[in-house]
Amino acid sequence: MNRPETNEFDPYYGGYISLVADGNILDALNEQPGVLTSIVSSIPEDKGSFAYAPGKWTIKEVLSHLIDGERIFAYRILRISRGDETPIEGFEQDDYIAGSNANNRQFSELAAEFDLLRRANILLVNNLSNDASRRIGTASGKPVSVRALTFIMTGHVTHHLNILRDRYLA
Repeated sequence: MNRPETNEFDPYYGGYISLVADGNILDALNEQPGVLTSIVSSIPEDKGSFAYAPGKWTIKEVLSHLIDGERIFAYRILRISRGDETPIEGFEQDDYIAGSNANNRQFSELAAEFDLLRRANILLVNNLSNDASRRIGTASGKPVSVRALTFIMTGHVTHHLNILRDRYLA
């Protein structure tokens, strides 16, 4: 799957897409669960409720957000790739986190859930035709292609892993 053209996504998502290295997107998708597991396996459970500043998510809430994002992006990829032209609504990430119960979960469970979702999403993406990957739908009121969503999903994880390293674990 080729990198999306700039007319296939809202400029807001360009930052996420820019975080995805050139090369095979499936390689990047495959690598991320191991990176996430490596990071969280080094954090003591009692640090899971740490937030680097007031009003910021805790480490476990960041992981829950990645899980929510994985589900949302996959849903959008599925619908648009199948030719569903119904606009897909946005989601309020802070409301999702508020209802996530993330701080009462174990790191290993959060990492395992992300890994399972990502493996399923890799199968979904790997089996898209070239035509399906180029389909454009509407999500959060903006046009977006399936391949852009795939790159956004990957870059979104990279973005949050960078934040974990730089602001939570530095």
